[in-house]
Amino acid sequence: MSGPNTNLLEVQNLSIAFGAGRDAKPVVQDVSFSIAPGEKFALVGESGSGKTVTALSLLRLNQDAGYSGKILFDGKDLLQQSELAMRAVRGNDIAMVFQEPMTALNPLFAIGNQIAEVLMLHQGLSNRAAALRTVELLAQTGIAEPARRAGAFPHQLSGGQRQRAMIAMALACQPKLLIADEPTTALDVTIQVQILELLNRLQREENMAVLVISHDLNLVRHFADRVGVMEGGHLIETARSSDLFDHPREAYTRKLLASHPQRLVEAADEGEGSDAEAAPGPLLSAEGLRCTFQIKRGWWRKETFVAVDETDLVLPRGQTLGIVGESGSGKTTLGMALLRLSSAAVNGRITYEGHRLDSMSSAAIRPLRAGMQVVFQDPFASLSPRRTVGQIVGEGLALHQPQLDPAAQREAIAGALREVGLEADILARYPHAFSGGQRQRIAIARALILKPALLLLDEPTSSLDVSVQQQVLSLLAGLQRKYGMSFLFISHDLAVIRAMAHEVMVMKDGKVVERGPVETVLKAPAHPYTQRLLAASTYAITSAVSF
Repeated sequence: MSGPNTNLLEVQNLSIAFGAGRDAKPVVQDVSFSIAPGEKFALVGESGSGKTVTALSLLRLNQDAGYSGKILFDGKDLLQQSELAMRAVRGNDIAMVFQEPMTALNPLFAIGNQIAEVLMLHQGLSNRAAALRTVELLAQTGIAEPARRAGAFPHQLSGGQRQRAMIAMALACQPKLLIADEPTTALDVTIQVQILELLNRLQREENMAVLVISHDLNLVRHFADRVGVMEGGHLIETARSSDLFDHPREAYTRKLLASHPQRLVEAADEGEGSDAEAAPGPLLSAEGLRCTFQIKRGWWRKETFVAVDETDLVLPRGQTLGIVGESGSGKTTLGMALLRLSSAAVNGRITYEGHRLDSMSSAAIRPLRAGMQVVFQDPFASLSPRRTVGQIVGEGLALHQPQLDPAAQREAIAGALREVGLEADILARYPHAFSGGQRQRIAIARALILKPALLLLDEPTSSLDVSVQQQVLSLLAGLQRKYGMSFLFISHDLAVIRAMAHEVMVMKDGKVVERGPVETVLKAPAHPYTQRLLAASTYAITSAVSF
């Protein structure tokens, strides 16, 4: 066992490669770092830098990977342990919060059952004790009505709620080391603070070490004791957090620290107009929109849940409407309802390009789909694991532009990938071969390839590192300027909304509590809820996370 002056984790000269022989592809090379008991250590770097692969190697979760070096945990080399021994380590001594909760949670079981299973397996709790502890854990992570949510299935929760359920599951057995891969990516700013405070408190009470993988440099700066920077599979710099942010040694580190969203809509409004700008009237409007779900209360009784309540909006051509609010506020349900993609019961008037979508059949709407595209929040769940990147990105072309020959289709697909920072040599690869940020870029390329008039963006940059985030936002602004595209931009990141939106709507509990020009709402918010969101975004991580 580790002594008082030894490290809990020692990674020594770790190298990881996929494939065998001459075809082996190294993705991590000669990485060494340590984590002491109770220490908070962060790995940062752009998508594809190897930080998640390094974290997964601690639990030996990289499929078909070849390892060299040592991973010493409590004095034992995990690379030399049997699979049976590793099962005792996973979830008990070392737990992990995965980046994409929809793929990590079993869709066939309620989240409460999944958390209780961990408690019964590793701690031997009875069914009743595990169920009670599950509700406590869900409440700790900020899920409203935890007893009811314990009976919900993953698809019935918002992205932020699924992430909180994953955190509850990881903390269930009070592990010695918690690996958190982008733990706050899907969370709004107020819940981010709650999660960080929770992790801080548990870390202090249990002397739990935390390894954070993140592209959120503000989070890392105010949470981690030490930081390691990865580039191209190499660990290029390691230092105490204050030293690294104040005095970075490497040029790559300085570039990361200098990256943040810039205001882009002024640039998007300049220059020559597009054909879309000449068309009369708004592109999209809604009046009295109401979305409801029927929730079971026992065997016979059902209750109506109002997700969106009497909402009006207007989206002008060539402009961006930002929709912000906490998880569960109804913003994604609203976006899906506007495009007639929601499973909710929808009432109200929806007009797109002069067409009354609310009164049209699904078959009648289908020809309009080419002009209405979506980038979903969870790229792994929205990309078919059985199709190649070329097939995924080109699917819209094959459906809506069948007149294109194979060569023209391939060139259009390659062009779409280049626009989002990816090369055409990935066309034959599958989604599982990419990092979370790379998968999000593939999803954006799939939506942009048809140059739609309306693009619904549901947290499109949440899984992207800061440098790629600015690249994608600049790309979207440029396409808006060039083609007169209109964006419905859903995000919990107020810095992104500030960069992209012309108008902003703030939602709380299914209602719009404030709306107006983005400069007015974000500089001088009138509603207390908007003021709280803005305060959390600007100050809360700095002031609330204490050591």
